[in-house]
Amino acid sequence: MDQASDARRIAGGPQPSQLVRRHAAAHSTPQGPGTAAPTGQAPYDPLRLCIFATIALLGWLAGPVALVAFAALGFAGYWKARRRGLARSKCFLRDTRLVLAYLGVLLAAGLYGTYLVAGRLFGV
Repeated sequence: MDQASDARRIAGGPQPSQLVRRHAAAHSTPQGPGTAAPTGQAPYDPLRLCIFATIALLGWLAGPVALVAFAALGFAGYWKARRRGLARSKCFLRDTRLVLAYLGVLLAAGLYGTYLVAGRLFGV
């Protein structure tokens, strides 16, 4: 191939602005239920929303006992991670010391709530 044939091939093709419009149109089409994802992309999976709903259900069913369990589990996990060198977390609070303080407060609130519920149920 020579330069003249390359120039004819490029000139005969679509303009760059048309390519950009096609690309934008291909990736901005709304996808309804049952619509296949664009080639090479997995469809969005809202797994976290299911997890949040399940945790909320457990919290509703088990009350402060669930709060104690989840706060203690989170505290233990962050404590271990901090001892291994994690200083910044993906959590909204970022600093692991703040996360530990937050989980400690939740743990204390859950223990107090469990005490109050046990007092009502068993007359303690």
